[in-house]
Amino acid sequence: MSFVQNLVSGILIGTALVFMSFGVIGMFRFRNFYARILISSKVDTVGFLTMMAGIMVSAGFGFFSLKLGLIAALVLLTNPIATHAIARSAHRSGYRVRREPKDD
Repeated sequence: MSFVQNLVSGILIGTALVFMSFGVIGMFRFRNFYARILISSKVDTVGFLTMMAGIMVSAGFGFFSLKLGLIAALVLLTNPIATHAIARSAHRSGYRVRREPKDD
């Protein structure tokens, strides 16, 4: 594996870990259900896709990378749909966000 390939894959995987770390912080930072599901959906999708891109670059472009690309495409299509279905079912079942005073 060349130095450039190693460097690019390391940068992509490191970026994915940063996105996922921000997601964990966001899950504790946001207080209501809808904000938490929004941040978890975005972080999960972006972090996973960046991680898969880093692994694909690390492994080289071949059959294994093709399989990873297909898995990434499947996640890219299904993750937002699943998150939307969860949020919509919560809204339709009558889940409301309580208004709490901010205490910083």
